[in-house]
Amino acid sequence: MEDLVESILDYVRSDYTDYAIMINGEWGSGKTYFWNNKIKKKIESMQLNGKKYTTIYMSLYGISNLEDISKKIFIETTQLMDKSLKKYMSENSQKTIPEYAKTGIDMANFFGVTQNGKRVDYEDFFSTDDKVLCFDDLERANVDVIDILGYINNFVEHDHIKTIIICNEKELATKLKSSNLEMKTFIATYLLDKQDELNKKDKPMVEKIQDKIEHVFDKANDYERIKEKLIGETFEYAPKFDYIINGILMRYEKNTELIRFLRENTNLIISTFNRSGTRNLRILKHALNDFKKIYEMVSNSYPNTSHRVMQTMLIFTIAISFEIKAGKITKDKFININDNEEYKAILVSSRILLDNRQFYIKEFDSNYYYNFKCEYRFFKFIEYYVRTRIFDMKLFKKDMETIRNTVDTENLPAYRRLLTEEYWKIPDDKFDELIQDILDDVKEGNIELIDIVKLFAYFSYFSRRELINYDLKILRVLFMNGMNIASLKSKYCPNPKEELGKIAIEEVEEDMEDILKHFDMLNEQLLDKMYKEKAEEIMKCIPMKMEIFYEKFDKECMEIPIFKYYDPFQLFQRLSCASNEDIVIIKEKLLNRANKFTKEIEPEMKNIRQLKQIIDDYIKGKPITIKIVMLKEFSKDLGYILDKYKISFLPKKEENLNDTY
Repeated sequence: MEDLVESILDYVRSDYTDYAIMINGEWGSGKTYFWNNKIKKKIESMQLNGKKYTTIYMSLYGISNLEDISKKIFIETTQLMDKSLKKYMSENSQKTIPEYAKTGIDMANFFGVTQNGKRVDYEDFFSTDDKVLCFDDLERANVDVIDILGYINNFVEHDHIKTIIICNEKELATKLKSSNLEMKTFIATYLLDKQDELNKKDKPMVEKIQDKIEHVFDKANDYERIKEKLIGETFEYAPKFDYIINGILMRYEKNTELIRFLRENTNLIISTFNRSGTRNLRILKHALNDFKKIYEMVSNSYPNTSHRVMQTMLIFTIAISFEIKAGKITKDKFININDNEEYKAILVSSRILLDNRQFYIKEFDSNYYYNFKCEYRFFKFIEYYVRTRIFDMKLFKKDMETIRNTVDTENLPAYRRLLTEEYWKIPDDKFDELIQDILDDVKEGNIELIDIVKLFAYFSYFSRRELINYDLKILRVLFMNGMNIASLKSKYCPNPKEELGKIAIEEVEEDMEDILKHFDMLNEQLLDKMYKEKAEEIMKCIPMKMEIFYEKFDKECMEIPIFKYYDPFQLFQRLSCASNEDIVIIKEKLLNRANKFTKEIEPEMKNIRQLKQIIDDYIKGKPITIKIVMLKEFSKDLGYILDKYKISFLPKKEENLNDTY
């Protein structure tokens, strides 16, 4: 790096130059930091013929026309022209003018207002042999790059001002090729058509269009020509990241505990950064800043968290930041992973049962945790924080409580250990004991229904490899009996395909058929049980807690056949006690729901038909009151809903009666 610094200084020291130099490097690699902390200071400490050098730095980011560059140069040189400004900056150790202040100075000069009564110090302004121009972010300007380089060439060729251009040539090349691509494609296609080239089969169409675009709009060649004229030397910026990362850590010096932890784990930071495959220090800065908040929250709320867990959090924060922010993945890769157990289950499945459907997760883990042993290595609250910028306290507490209770694998239930840990990590003398503990829990129904299905896949796998001495038929009966008992305590699983997708069952698919059918049957029963409980909870709000009923009905019952799970006679008793206004509102909600979700609520139509019959029997012969009229309208609209289906519940021999819903 020192050689690069000296090469740049040699250019500045040269008596006569008619060319600029370029510093080329990737985005976020620290080029601007290198200019500010290495080059700029050294240039400004030099003297030439008794004169001190002055640097003028301009970022071209967002520049939309060449006039904006002229304005920027003028503002930057204002500090050379206004003596009062120079004095103020000197007394306050101010090296650069803040952006908001530049706006005020720009307007003051425009209106002829200056502190010392002079508009321009021409002697100072015309001097060029003691100034060094630095143009940064060339590839991020909104002006044609060719025009900008031609503009800069005026300073270099005519005024011989030392000029340094900082850019990312790789992105510049992409920009040159991709700008106005739709227009270029249209014109290229038009020209090919005029030349009768479109219908020829000598080349693929895409290749023909690309060749024509390059021939007609060859900006890259224009860039190379003007670069050859303007740029005398191009220096590749390949920083020593160890040095720069140590510099980044200095910003945390005031936080004693944090900086001590970061200093102790500098090698982890550097290795994780290197494994990201990028050279983007900007993302690393953001990641370390995120970790600062994470470290402080954990230290304050869970001060006894182990050092190993904190190290893993550091790795994960940096890793997930690079994966998301460097554009290597879409943000949703980790969305469906809810906790460390699911993350480890995916890894176990991919490694043991050779499931490649979660290839990315396996690669992520192998890359960032290479040679770093840790049992807990996925933190949902960190992933969510990096992805959304929201620090979710519920997720944080959930993760930390789980870590506190289960980070020691010896305290994990045997079945949970098998689902979340590679089985080869279990010592041989402990394996039989673990298998027996799992079977005991399965027999007693102590495991969630969906987890029993997952466990059977592993037991089938073990049986086929003779790791366990159990006949598959006996295992199948044992597991099915355990599933029956577990279903009494388990919850309905709304996403069995997704859950089972976390393990690979292809190799043991034929062993799983009966287990999966039995699970589907039991899970359907759990769904009915869940809906019955929901129906009871919601319908009991009629008539005394109607606001709660409306809220829950709108949020939870619009797409589910909730009336299938509630007795029509009880429902009528509640409706008959409701106010006339509530009867009308409920009727309107049912109509709206039937129109929007006709198919989804079809299973409840038998009870709707029965409810209509109960209402009709009740109002028959009753004196006319407002409530009776409202109930008649209610029954009429139930009939409208039933007419949507035209499906009879009567036996086939009675179909001729046309007794439909």
